[in-house]
Amino acid sequence: MSRPLDSLRIDGLEVACVVGVYPHERHSSQPLRVSLELFLDTREAAQTERVSRTVDYAAVAAQVVFLLRSARFRLLETAAHTLARFLLSPPAPDEGRAQLERVRVRLDKPGALSGFAMPSLEITRRADEVELVREPKPWGFVDVIHETRDAGIYKLVLSPGGVIPLHVHRSMREAELVLTSGLRCQGEPIPQGTVRRWPRGAAHIWENASEQHQGILCVDAPRFDPEDEQEVSGEPADVPPEPPWGPMAGMG
Repeated sequence: MSRPLDSLRIDGLEVACVVGVYPHERHSSQPLRVSLELFLDTREAAQTERVSRTVDYAAVAAQVVFLLRSARFRLLETAAHTLARFLLSPPAPDEGRAQLERVRVRLDKPGALSGFAMPSLEITRRADEVELVREPKPWGFVDVIHETRDAGIYKLVLSPGGVIPLHVHRSMREAELVLTSGLRCQGEPIPQGTVRRWPRGAAHIWENASEQHQGILCVDAPRFDPEDEQEVSGEPADVPPEPPWGPMAGMG
């Protein structure tokens, strides 16, 4: 008989993001309230007191905020579906977190009906329902989390010694959040939880000089087009990192 699953909740997360189909909703952000329930077996974490055997809720909150701020969604359904797929995606080798078995995602949109009522959506998904496309790369692999007409959400995993060469995107804007500790960006060490937002034409490079796999959560707008990516020579662009959000501030 299978063991019962434990429940880890994150409630009260409020994010300003673009979500909606009407013209006035496509060009300005509005608050979205997020509640998450993450199901897993926490017995090993309790015995070993190792975060790698459970889920770091500060990191999860920061990743959810990053996704909602970076991708423009037309429907609550798309936003919830994307969050569930990301949370249930298998950990990359050496990522240091437990696999979630099930998630419940609730999104409330308090401003949608001008204060008369509040629409909300709640979905539940299991890990065995999530099938991701995995694309091999010379430097590792990419898991395709979700793609819409406006954006693509991807998990990039660099193998030990892997390098994503200096490159630019001519049409696409890119936002990236570092999932692990051990990467170098623009030639400098970069802490876990750091966010870089690359404007069009900004040359950037990622290097994994460690002996472990390293991960990056990436949002492309519009979704990734290999013909839009061009390797270049010269110096990396001077694009400062975004200040860490909330519970990730001061970490890394």
